[in-house]
Amino acid sequence: MCSYDPAYFNDRMLLGLKGTMSEAELHILKSRLQGGILNKARRGELEMPLPIGLVYTPDARVVLDPDRQIQDTVRLLFDTFRETGSACAVVRRLRGEKILFPRRIRRGIGKGDVLWSEIDHSRVLQIVHNPRYAGAFAYGRTRTAYNAKLKPVQLRVPRSDWQVLIPNAHEGYISWAEYERNQTTLEQNAAGFSPGLRGRMPRQGSGLLQGRLLCGRCGARMRVHYEPFEGRLRPYYVCNEAVVRQAGKHCQWVRGAPVDEAVSALLLEAMAPAAIDVALAVQQEITQRVEQAAALRGTQLQRTRYEAELARRRYLKVDPDNRLVADALEADWNARLRDLDALQREHERQNEADRSLLDEPAQERIRALTADFPRIWNDERTGAVERKRMLGLLIEDVTLLVDEQVNIHIRWRGGRTQSLSVTRPRPMSVIRKTPAQVVALINELLETANDRQIAARLNELGHRNWRGEPFTLKKVMLVRRTYGLKSRYERLRESGMLTGEEVAQQLGVCVSTVHQLGRKGILKRHRYATNHRYLYEPPGNVRLEKGAGSRYGGRPPRLIVAQPLQQGAS
Repeated sequence: MCSYDPAYFNDRMLLGLKGTMSEAELHILKSRLQGGILNKARRGELEMPLPIGLVYTPDARVVLDPDRQIQDTVRLLFDTFRETGSACAVVRRLRGEKILFPRRIRRGIGKGDVLWSEIDHSRVLQIVHNPRYAGAFAYGRTRTAYNAKLKPVQLRVPRSDWQVLIPNAHEGYISWAEYERNQTTLEQNAAGFSPGLRGRMPRQGSGLLQGRLLCGRCGARMRVHYEPFEGRLRPYYVCNEAVVRQAGKHCQWVRGAPVDEAVSALLLEAMAPAAIDVALAVQQEITQRVEQAAALRGTQLQRTRYEAELARRRYLKVDPDNRLVADALEADWNARLRDLDALQREHERQNEADRSLLDEPAQERIRALTADFPRIWNDERTGAVERKRMLGLLIEDVTLLVDEQVNIHIRWRGGRTQSLSVTRPRPMSVIRKTPAQVVALINELLETANDRQIAARLNELGHRNWRGEPFTLKKVMLVRRTYGLKSRYERLRESGMLTGEEVAQQLGVCVSTVHQLGRKGILKRHRYATNHRYLYEPPGNVRLEKGAGSRYGGRPPRLIVAQPLQQGAS
């Protein structure tokens, strides 16, 4: 055996050459292997792990899973996504109807077994994004990269960079055209800010044109802004493209309620001829959905019943004396029976709920759509998401141009356009402003009445504030202070009226005596606020003569003219 000493130049050079040749040989082998895999993938013959619902045959062909329950569940997922256009809506429906989704174990104990559990949002996205369900063979959808800790991670690759894509390579659950529509729908649902993402998925909120509104000035997508008003959120359509992109000012904005009302009226007018077709379509859709869900629950119940029967047969085959095994099998049998009983009760409950959807009163309500569609559209129980979804079926987008009037340009599905105008909503500062004639009337009444009396007089004349509410003491005070009107107290003081303390000082009596004289009418007084707040007319050069009481009558107090003092002779 030849040995090399790295201390010598020749030996060190030979070791380096051998190492380089080994690296080159490994690289060539790896390239050949990868080339063979790629060539096999280009022919569509490379066997790759299949998603749930697809299996390989013994001759390496891809077919639908022979399990009917798995097929129906996968089809229900795609049907629901086709109807709703939202992955979250698919999750809500399947979870709401207690439909479990299959999952195949890929490695470890129980490899190849199918588990049934509730579906989540990420699982729906994986299935909708997978081209194998459209019958297409794809290779190179991901690539391996290394993070900062030098750990391999899988990164998604855009479809244009996939190494192999062969449509219609095998049988699938949907067509390739529907797969592309699903990808477009998911892109539109993404909460991105790109100007291309205009038709977004309907979301919660009262703004009817959310995601479909374009600015008539800059062409950007207008957003919905909500502000609290009287316990509710009022929508505003705002073009803030310049604010976000260029730190500029808002291009235009408008209150959403008048625009939504105009578009709703136009939509109801367009929907009137098709109301009968809509009612029939709704009834047919509900019937199909109920039947499909009932069939899936039936297959799920059948599978659970089979598993319980299988557990029973296992228990009966065991030796009764082998208690360790018998106890475990008995516990498994009891668990299967409990699952079967719970599923049976849930199945009956769901069937009862489904029958309520298909009974005669429910069908009558559906048929009433032909005459009551406007009432149903305007009903508060009709959700905002349903309104937006119905609007999206007919309207492509709406362009707004806010000027002296709000110009609305509607582009219908199919290319037809229609324009209308609505009166521009007045600003809240103008809406809340008290009319000038009411302010002038308050100023006039302040000469003879206080705030409470003025409020009563305004209500008698039929005046109301901007909310349509009657005037009150506080509302009159607010108007008076806002417009700088002098109060009744200030006006009386300017005319020379005195307070009770000032009159008491002039007469040389206490304040309570002054109030008593005012109540008896001896001193003239004028009310300026509540019933207990008065100002008094100046008593002049008088003095108070106290009254005297006796058994047979008395003399009330009175004011007499003060006599001037006479000076004595010098």
